[in-house]
Amino acid sequence: MSEHHIEYDNQMIVFEVERKNVKNVNLNIKPDMTVKVSANENVPLEFIEDLVRKKAPWVLKHVKGFAKVQPERKSEREYVSGESYKYLGKQYRLRVKQVDEKSIEGVKYLRGFIHLYVQNPNDLNKKKRLIQEWYRERANKIFLESLEKIYPKIQKYGVEKPTLQVRSMKARWGSALIDSSSIQINSELIKAPKPCIDYVILHELIHFKYNDHSKKFYEMLYALMPDWESRKEILDEDVVKEL
Repeated sequence: MSEHHIEYDNQMIVFEVERKNVKNVNLNIKPDMTVKVSANENVPLEFIEDLVRKKAPWVLKHVKGFAKVQPERKSEREYVSGESYKYLGKQYRLRVKQVDEKSIEGVKYLRGFIHLYVQNPNDLNKKKRLIQEWYRERANKIFLESLEKIYPKIQKYGVEKPTLQVRSMKARWGSALIDSSSIQINSELIKAPKPCIDYVILHELIHFKYNDHSKKFYEMLYALMPDWESRKEILDEDVVKEL
């Protein structure tokens, strides 16, 4: 089983290819929104990618349909003092402080704590929104800093600097949108250590040189970031389980 992706209408479709002893190429969408393709070993990957691209409207329609019926995960967060929140690979305790109506509500990282200033400590939705806005604000800043730092590594290979988009993503840390010259980074990545963020940024930048996961792709990844596997392992083992 190998993972691949194509871009359609400025959207990324991720699909898994399973090589089986079958006569036809079969494209299926699972209830968990996973897109799977089964094909014989003799079928070129380019043929499979073209098939997914041709079927893209159908795929996106059914993925969207399955998304509507996914069971909602009940949040266990109460956004009260003492709760633990992950930020850049470390856990921080939340301190909720009530402010008067003249004060500005918001979130600050200060002296090893995440401080949440809110007028009504019982307003769960407001507290949740303020925390999410703070995470996204930090993500935009930190991810852009990472892009500025990592881009020179690949600039000499003729790759133009893409724009950066931060968005919520269910199954990927990032995506390279070649046609629009942009990379999308999962907002949840702000909970990972900075070296892991740098790895994801570089991974997506290399896709502008090799838009696949070929041998040449990984040769460049190894050359530019020899310890990328350990960074990925931290993401897979220590960060994902916290989400």
